[in-house]
Amino acid sequence: MTTSRLLDQPAYNYCALPLAAYACRPDMTRGRLHREPESQFRTPFQRDRDRVIHSSAFRRLKYKTQVFVYHEGDHYRTRLTHTLEVAQVARTLARALMVNEDLAETVALAHDLGHTPFAHMGEDVLIECMKDVGGFNHNDQSLRVVTVLERKYPGWNGLNMTWETLEGIVKHNGPVADKTLPVTLAMIQQHTDLRLDTYASIEAQVAALADDIAYNNHDVEDGLRAGLFDFDDLATVPLLAQVMNRVRATHPGLSDHYFICETVREMFGAMVMDVLSETRTRLQALNPQGPDDIRAGDRPMVAFSEEMFAQVEQLRTFLRTRMYHHYKLNRMRLQVSRIVRDLYEAFTEQYTLLPEHWQTRVQEAGGPANRAGQARVVADYIAGMTDRFALREHAQLFGAYEDPR
Repeated sequence: MTTSRLLDQPAYNYCALPLAAYACRPDMTRGRLHREPESQFRTPFQRDRDRVIHSSAFRRLKYKTQVFVYHEGDHYRTRLTHTLEVAQVARTLARALMVNEDLAETVALAHDLGHTPFAHMGEDVLIECMKDVGGFNHNDQSLRVVTVLERKYPGWNGLNMTWETLEGIVKHNGPVADKTLPVTLAMIQQHTDLRLDTYASIEAQVAALADDIAYNNHDVEDGLRAGLFDFDDLATVPLLAQVMNRVRATHPGLSDHYFICETVREMFGAMVMDVLSETRTRLQALNPQGPDDIRAGDRPMVAFSEEMFAQVEQLRTFLRTRMYHHYKLNRMRLQVSRIVRDLYEAFTEQYTLLPEHWQTRVQEAGGPANRAGQARVVADYIAGMTDRFALREHAQLFGAYEDPR
């Protein structure tokens, strides 16, 4: 691991605004896995962000499911639009807390790169298929995308991200306590210590909370649009009931369209303000003097208050019951699970069905004699698929598929 402080690089302004003492500064980065010159005009974290945006995996998020398969409608969130919403919330939080917006945005943009087609429905199938050959985890797959799978540079595989970005991808949900590490993380740990027993930077924690805020709010909007529940159902959730009552009092007589738009907007604002208030309270108690003080803390610094957390948990329970386990999504889950399982079984039983450059990767992994290596390549291929590409591959191998609708 390169630990250069980049002192030999041209000077640049590391942030447009003053940074708090506990923020990550790009001029103090721990470096990259592979040494390379830095830009004269962009900080290392800006370059990381740009590399994510220009990656093939990021573009494919456009046709990957968030909750509804892409052809259910043009107005539902996709994995890409969800990611962009997370990035915007992350920038808002980061700026208000005077921490590095570029790093927070980078982690937000990269956090879902490893998601499979058909969202968690597809992931569940790969987890089951891979349980005896190294396992599958979408967070580890995101790390795999930026360190192994993207092939854009002649000198190395991956995007050669900074240590801080890799740390954020790995630990944005907290320290890694598992003794048996996922396959990619175990490999990366051999090259650089990501300090798995500590919390991540405050910027990575910002990205994690931004994810919670974004999906809890937009799933309410998408669930309403899909007719999975109505306003009366939402009124059974205390947090939503409070917000909707406030909207009705402020804007009486709104149409349903404007009412839900205003409700979601108010919800976003309430959650963001709560996180900022609670985080500032925790920062004041800890009084961190540098980024490592955040990492060494005994709890995350970026969090909901206890009251808001309890209300968000009630909202999650509602969404899990009324949306994620709705019979319409269960029917979709049955269809897409069959598609992913069929593809996995076909490619592992006969890897010559894969495109030629993926066959080469199987051979590089040891061929059919290395069952785990071949399975990992197949999982990489399937995880990188968009919904529509998975449907097309299944149709080519097995004939016409049933419409998941």
